[in-house]
Amino acid sequence: MTDMLIYKYPYLQLGLPPTSSKEVFVESSKMSKSVLLLLKFLMILLAVVWVSIWVLKPTQIWTRKWKEAEDAARTTVFGSNGLDFVVYSLPVIFSVMIGFVYLHFKPKQQRRRQRRSLISSLSNPIIVNSFVGVLSAMEVLVMFMLIIFLAWTFYVRVSNDFKKMMPARSLMKLNIWQYKTFRMATRCGLLAEACLALLLFPIMRGMTVFRLFGIQFEASVRYHIWLGTMMLSFATLHGVGTLFIWGIKNMLQDEMLQWQKTGRIYLAGEITLVAGLVIWITSLPQVRRKRFEIFYYTHHLYAIFIIFFLFHTGDRHFYMVLLRIIQSRPKTCILSARIFPLKAIEIILPKEPRLKYTPTSIVFLKIPGISKFQWHSFSIASSSLVDDDTMSIIIKCDGSWTNSLYDIIQGMPVAGPNQRAQRCIPVSVEGPYGPASTEFLSKYDSLLLVAGGIGVTPFLSILQEISSARRNSFPTKIQLVYIMKKSNSISILNSVLPLLTSKNTNEFNLKLKIYVTQETQSGTTLSEMIREFSQVQTVNFETGSTSYSPNGNGSSVTKAAIIGFTSFLFFVLLVTFSHIFLPQPKKASLKEKNASSLVDLIVIFAFFLSIIISIVVFSILRSKSLRKQNQLMEFKHKGKEMQANSLQSDRNLDDHELHFGARPDFHDIFSKFPKETGGSYVGVLVCGPEKMKESVASICRLSSQGSITGAQTKKPCFNFHSLNFTL
Repeated sequence: MTDMLIYKYPYLQLGLPPTSSKEVFVESSKMSKSVLLLLKFLMILLAVVWVSIWVLKPTQIWTRKWKEAEDAARTTVFGSNGLDFVVYSLPVIFSVMIGFVYLHFKPKQQRRRQRRSLISSLSNPIIVNSFVGVLSAMEVLVMFMLIIFLAWTFYVRVSNDFKKMMPARSLMKLNIWQYKTFRMATRCGLLAEACLALLLFPIMRGMTVFRLFGIQFEASVRYHIWLGTMMLSFATLHGVGTLFIWGIKNMLQDEMLQWQKTGRIYLAGEITLVAGLVIWITSLPQVRRKRFEIFYYTHHLYAIFIIFFLFHTGDRHFYMVLLRIIQSRPKTCILSARIFPLKAIEIILPKEPRLKYTPTSIVFLKIPGISKFQWHSFSIASSSLVDDDTMSIIIKCDGSWTNSLYDIIQGMPVAGPNQRAQRCIPVSVEGPYGPASTEFLSKYDSLLLVAGGIGVTPFLSILQEISSARRNSFPTKIQLVYIMKKSNSISILNSVLPLLTSKNTNEFNLKLKIYVTQETQSGTTLSEMIREFSQVQTVNFETGSTSYSPNGNGSSVTKAAIIGFTSFLFFVLLVTFSHIFLPQPKKASLKEKNASSLVDLIVIFAFFLSIIISIVVFSILRSKSLRKQNQLMEFKHKGKEMQANSLQSDRNLDDHELHFGARPDFHDIFSKFPKETGGSYVGVLVCGPEKMKESVASICRLSSQGSITGAQTKKPCFNFHSLNFTL
């Protein structure tokens, strides 16, 4: 009893006078708020410093001060390489580490419902185009700022070059226009360098900036594509312009194959450009969607691209790739699989009970039995509030990799009373990745979910999360518009059928509208269609004796520790190797430069050695923690299949809408939504084909302009969100 009192009232153990729990809570709350404000201030400060460096970099003041700093650093322990790392990369790495600590201390409870704000308005689409897709005001603003930054960098560099008008000694025979063309081509290379500094950020899926701002996977991929296209465009202008001038002066053969001992290595730049163009061409939608394997494997040429870019420019702005390489990819086994009639499968994976993820999160899977190198992204269809020990994903099998998985599972006997579990299917898991909180959902009065085909998967997680959470945390008035080609796709809704069959109350109101576009069945009811396709086949697997539950890369503090340890180790190795293998200049000979190839090789060697050591160290630590974890001995299937006879007497399903042979009229749906569901601040989430997203985005854009209906009453605000989980 005494221990219980001490646990509940710690001041008894310390001999302190009793303090009301309210006062303790207030003091703790004030302290946590102060810590969060300090961490947020540090993140903003580091971001401002890093951006300011890039803004000042093209100026003569920065160039002069940077040369002085490099000369001073060469005679210190840091060296010029250490200075590069500290100035260009350390602010970003520190910001990411602080962000993870911020997420650790951030309160887990949901915020109160928020009203419409300027930031929310900026997230609405203002451009809907089949070529560029759906762009929000915030995205247009960010792109405009990026263009301004690139224009500023180009203008300052070129104007300084034109003022000097002093061609290099080897190019003394160039006339004015040739010299200007050559310098502009050179400065295009600097723009490519600036884009490369930003290119890696969107693919760092675990970065705190994406989690804190709730940036979805689709948006991060789109930003990566934009930056990659801009980078290759500038790099092509740089290469073509340079080759053009060399050709005019009959210097093409002499310059193209040079591997200089110091300065920029021309041959390395040409290899970089070729590798980048191959990556870009194979990343086009025509190749990526039809020949994913070609896209995936050629994308690994990024290692060649970055290494030879380093040899060509000598700039060390690729260090942030540390944040991408250091990721946990634990191996586990599939617990069970369910086969749907529409050639789709749901696979159940284990997870640690302490691993919590938010709706719309994604995981990356690799199945060595199919491919030892390919990773594929999938949206999580379950909720961590409902399933403590498992998570599930639904896969539509329409590609070579997914078809191979489908054939493996379909070829195994289904579960039965006397059926033994099948052999284990090993799988590697990376993630889950998703927003840090559910504030992007909780701020709305009601939700309109629009799904096309397998795009309904993230909405299954959202519906389970909302139905299981506290009622004041999420909007409870929801409408799901589900568009499918064939009626057998209804089986995917299996996990949320209890929500559809239960009678809607004021606490949770779900309205379903189904549109079957390629079938015409007059008189068929929703309950009849569900009874027809509710039976799914289940295959259970042996987990094996070495199957552990993924923990999602550990806690936020662990992630910060991994990044900090690896970055510190890289810095130490870089400085150490530089002092060992590079001759240290004296003050009188600071202008003498070491061979650039040797310097770059030292950087590369220190980089990869730090990665290898970090992986080994944290793998050992992880293996020790895994030994303490209870191994999976058996899996009790929760039996989520709906029995057809249990629906015969339930008529609540027929309260929902079912349409055959027609596509939805989104204008009509949005016009009726206020009467059917209500709410003045509506979140619209869309996942499916691009044309469908563009149609919904156009309606949301019109709603923000007040032109949905002609009524004079206050109209609801529809806030658009696009979801996607495929590359």
